[in-house]
Amino acid sequence: MPDTAPPRPAPEAPEAPPRSGPLSHVRVLDLSRIMAAPWCTQILADLGADVIKVERPGAGDDTRAWGPPFLKDRDGQPTREAGYFLAVNRGKRSVTVDMAQPEGQAIIRELARGADIVLENFKAGALARYGLDAAALRALNPRLIYCSVTGFGQDGPRAGQAAYDFAIQAMGGLMSITGERDGAPGGGPQKVGVPIVDLMTGMYATVAVLAALARRAETGEGETIDLAMLDVQAAFLANQAMNWLVSGRTPQRGGNRHPNIQPQDVFACADGHLVLAVGNDGQFAKLCEALERPDWAGDPRFAKNPDRVRNNPALTALLAERFATLPRAALMAALEAAGVPCAPINTIPEVFDDPQLQHRAMLRHLPHPLAGTVPQVVSPLRFAENPLRFDRAPPLLGQHTEEVLAELGLPPAERAALAARGIV
Repeated sequence: MPDTAPPRPAPEAPEAPPRSGPLSHVRVLDLSRIMAAPWCTQILADLGADVIKVERPGAGDDTRAWGPPFLKDRDGQPTREAGYFLAVNRGKRSVTVDMAQPEGQAIIRELARGADIVLENFKAGALARYGLDAAALRALNPRLIYCSVTGFGQDGPRAGQAAYDFAIQAMGGLMSITGERDGAPGGGPQKVGVPIVDLMTGMYATVAVLAALARRAETGEGETIDLAMLDVQAAFLANQAMNWLVSGRTPQRGGNRHPNIQPQDVFACADGHLVLAVGNDGQFAKLCEALERPDWAGDPRFAKNPDRVRNNPALTALLAERFATLPRAALMAALEAAGVPCAPINTIPEVFDDPQLQHRAMLRHLPHPLAGTVPQVVSPLRFAENPLRFDRAPPLLGQHTEEVLAELGLPPAERAALAARGIV
């Protein structure tokens, strides 16, 4: 397939079900793997984009092997579909292409000609060796939006280093403010329970490519986006970074206590734990009424939020003593009736048993060729005029290779030859 040839017309084939959603007119070439960039492309797929995921022949995305657990087939036997992969690849079409081979590079360039967006998360400079970097692909398609996701960006002293979420949580300061304080039971730095830097990087990538799409609609020009995980982590330090910048005091780990608003913490009741999330002085007064201690609201140590922050140890001790005598369900009912924000600490199964989440249909089961169905926690986005449709499960490795190559116009004999040589 010569790089300079125009795209071949696709052969006649039965029409696929039309895409729906706000991005049903958009095609995405997904050269990414693991979590950060695939989280972005899954969001785009949920919004209706046609996402073509390019994977290594025979192996695929690294996360396909990140198990157990693995999805079980109809006979109850484990498949090769790891839960990790299934969490971030819904709605995509999988194509296997060996990009180290010239023929594979030509296929990817041909796909890029017809794409609106390219997402990749290789090390800085890695794709330039194959002629698949932003400059090369945007020369073929000037309207292309090319988003590169790396640990540290395309320039700077760390640009060539690889990065994983755990390491960036540590380097980016998140673990220094997450976890119980030193000297307390369980004290020490903690990572967040999900790969939050990957997820937030995927969210920032989504915002970036959608902004570039909006700009392209006005100018006709594509864009090159350089997104670094360490930059993202620094950006969402948010109030904790600003606390240091304003005060000069280094934020410390404080367990579940909020550094700026009190009382916000985890409290033990007589038969379980709950989260208390008082957000203003009025809610604190209502809390005191519900606890039959209205005098606390008038105590000068606690009357205003800055007072409660300064005197948090004394306030927490009083609340902990009172909460420990009360059954959780009865206390939560009283607090909810009074308009005081609180919540139980649910396990993951309890989350999906919540009637509100069930009403919102956040957990759905999509048809799957091996398992019959596969569970998916779907997008939280709701559109009145362009509702999202969830009808494409995370793909099997190379499930759509034949389909996509046919769309490029490759005849059956050429497709078979590429497959025989391990190119696809």
